[in-house]
Amino acid sequence: MKERYRNRIELLQGTLDLLVLQTLLWGPQHGFGISRTIRANSGELLQVDAGSLYPALHRLEKQKWIGADWKISENKQEVKVYRLTAAGRKRLTEERTRWEQISDAIGGVLNPAKKEGAS
Repeated sequence: MKERYRNRIELLQGTLDLLVLQTLLWGPQHGFGISRTIRANSGELLQVDAGSLYPALHRLEKQKWIGADWKISENKQEVKVYRLTAAGRKRLTEERTRWEQISDAIGGVLNPAKKEGAS
């Protein structure tokens, strides 16, 4: 059982929101499609389970950053399809900027010599 979790990366709430918003920028998708896209685009490293994804989708919908409609899938199942709203696009831009700042800050801590050399 331990082996199963060894390489798993736990996503912070804000990071998951960023990934969901980015995924929906590419087009509307149902929950499983969002999860599959995140996994595929991360080289199979990031795996978002339903227990994390659906609360995030509900939170984003409540914030009006995403909208949702019920549709019939190709296999005749009723699925909720999520889409990015205008407010969600704005939030995605803000979150990407924040992520880049955090990424740069962590890079500065991990490689201080590089940071000093750039000054």
